[in-house]
Amino acid sequence: MIGSMHEGARPLRWAAAAALLAVLTACVTQETRPLPKLNPIQATEQIPEAELLDVGIRAFEANIPEQIKDDEEALAKQRIYTEVRNAESGYLPGLLRATLESSGQWGAVRVVPPNAMVDVVVAAKIITSTGARLELVVTVTDSMGRVWIADKTYEGEADLGSYKTDAALQVRDPFQNVYSQIANDMLAARLALTAADRRDIRRVTTLRFANDFAPQAVQGYLSTDARGVTRAVRLPAQGDPVMERIDRIRERDLAVVDTVDSYYANFSDKVGSSYGNFRRVSQEEIEKEDRARASARTRTALGAAAVLASVLVPDQCSPGDYTCRNVQSAARTAGAIGGVAGVMSGIRKYSEAKIHAEALKELADTFRAEVAPMVIEVEGRTLKLTGTADEQYREWRALLHQIYLEETGGAVAATPQPENPAVTPTE
Repeated sequence: MIGSMHEGARPLRWAAAAALLAVLTACVTQETRPLPKLNPIQATEQIPEAELLDVGIRAFEANIPEQIKDDEEALAKQRIYTEVRNAESGYLPGLLRATLESSGQWGAVRVVPPNAMVDVVVAAKIITSTGARLELVVTVTDSMGRVWIADKTYEGEADLGSYKTDAALQVRDPFQNVYSQIANDMLAARLALTAADRRDIRRVTTLRFANDFAPQAVQGYLSTDARGVTRAVRLPAQGDPVMERIDRIRERDLAVVDTVDSYYANFSDKVGSSYGNFRRVSQEEIEKEDRARASARTRTALGAAAVLASVLVPDQCSPGDYTCRNVQSAARTAGAIGGVAGVMSGIRKYSEAKIHAEALKELADTFRAEVAPMVIEVEGRTLKLTGTADEQYREWRALLHQIYLEETGGAVAATPQPENPAVTPTE
């Protein structure tokens, strides 16, 4: 009988050992190691002025799912908070701008309105943005219509070293590796072009701006091929009065673009500290929530297994052995009680996870107060630079058109073509 009891108890011992192993495994915390740091490649020699390309970074697309945009609970489950995401669309481009500027590889780098005419344009969509993870889809094109980077995904986990202190957070963004990778890919695309290609980009930018104001005056200067690439096939004559007037208009336009860029810079300065703290604490809350959920699953599963094992334990006592039966009954009861306690512990952990999620939402609510729209004065006009910046800038461009027509008397005469129309913009 003793041998029989030992044989019957063996599966229970294996089950208990497996349960203990699962608990111990669940309790192991992985050591967090600092991420290898990726920096933008620095310029080692001076770039000729004619090849120094200006970069315009558009406000990132917030990418709030249309089907749940009005459902705060559904958005919170995806860790999306509308006001925070809209703020990020204007804040994150500034981090990329700072990265590109620090490399010394580019001309003027600005955060620009969508319709601004720039040599190289960067557009991005936010896929995921939490304190723990960042994922962007990026497209980079030049003024000639060439695609440098096409809908490429850049993603990375937060470098937790940046969250250790306020000073560390100011020195390096937790997702600096993501911005550095974008900058290095842009540099690789630029280096793949010839010097003549880079000069052509700058010429086409100027002529496209002129074409927007005086299409008759620059007719025949630009040509677009079947691939959608626009090239300059001829250049204006030296001292062309129309182009000189366009140049003055463009200076005014760049002044507004600079003002828009300074708005974004001021916005970043204002919310940088609170947003950094938001991301740091949200990363901690996300980590706690994930651990609580994992612990809840483990405890609930083990508790249920214990209850099941106590119910299904085989009868190992002989009919007349009451002592054995009492011990067996007590073991079953203890197993059931312990299993129920495990299940209840798991339920409590789920409640704890919910508390962390609510704390994260409260953090987002607090952050919303820091990102109120800002209004600036430009050329006597008031621009409200929020989600409607595109419309505001279009109004400004319409005003520039008005100014140009007033300066030209409401009509534009075709500028005489250069004596040698076969001259192409190559050096």
